[in-house]
Amino acid sequence: MECEQCQCHGQDKRTAILYTLLSQNLSQGHAGRGQAPQGCLCQQRRTVCLRTPHATCQAASNVLVKTISFIKNLPSFHLLPREDQLLLLDSCWVPLFLLGLVQEMVTFEVMETPAPSMLKKILLDGQNQQQEPERTQPTLAAVQRLQCCLNTFWSLDLSPKEYAYLKGAILFNPDVPGLRASLYIESLQREAQRALQEVLQPLHPEDQGRFARLLLVASTLKSMPPALITNLFFRPVIGNADIVELIAEMLYEITGGQLAPSLPGAHASHGQPRAPQRRDVRPCVPIGTWRPPAPRYAPRQAVELQAATRRRPP
Repeated sequence: MECEQCQCHGQDKRTAILYTLLSQNLSQGHAGRGQAPQGCLCQQRRTVCLRTPHATCQAASNVLVKTISFIKNLPSFHLLPREDQLLLLDSCWVPLFLLGLVQEMVTFEVMETPAPSMLKKILLDGQNQQQEPERTQPTLAAVQRLQCCLNTFWSLDLSPKEYAYLKGAILFNPDVPGLRASLYIESLQREAQRALQEVLQPLHPEDQGRFARLLLVASTLKSMPPALITNLFFRPVIGNADIVELIAEMLYEITGGQLAPSLPGAHASHGQPRAPQRRDVRPCVPIGTWRPPAPRYAPRQAVELQAATRRRPP
């Protein structure tokens, strides 16, 4: 999707009187609240939404469930303190999810969202200050940047082992602030990177720079704002719920390849989701050789996730 025509610097300078008056009024209102004047209506401001939200959100939910199953089946992850597990989960769920989109070959299209009229902005400007802020919509520029990163990964044509070890290197990030077992996590990351290098040597013996290129492209996934991913793929499903809280609940409640009934909205009698039980873990244990878990995916989990989260109270 490209910007067909910028209306801010066109050759025709004639505008309607009502439009001129409303534009001046709106500009004065923004200046009074200390907001910077808006630029042209181009890709930086145009908001978009999914063209097929039902199909895309269902595919995204399926990828998210598989991502959580990958983390859950890592014994080394559960040897970490619960606080470290949650910190790693909060910092890495976006790049892991995006890597899952690439691996599952999930594609999506967006379309421009209809912008509210200038008159509506003027009439509702005072009311919006007293109400909750409107939900932020993804911009065309941000979505195009996301699609560019995904296309770059697709062009690398990773093998399943490359995906698995790269996910491990992303998950075990010792640079996350507040970690208690950062040295242990750093050793796990080194083992995952070493295993990735061992896989690359027989698969791509002529490409000596592939390892560095994979880590570089993976860093672009880490730079994606979590709000962009949440609003684009999950907000139509979960509403105003906190996506990180839902992921944490799923991580500690998925048992036997199915979503346990303790997910949000499943306990009608209690009205609140059951908090995960704390387990005693030992951060200082022999590291051993890091290996990814065997995949145990259930395609219907995405549908169950969508149904469960849709029942979550606002």
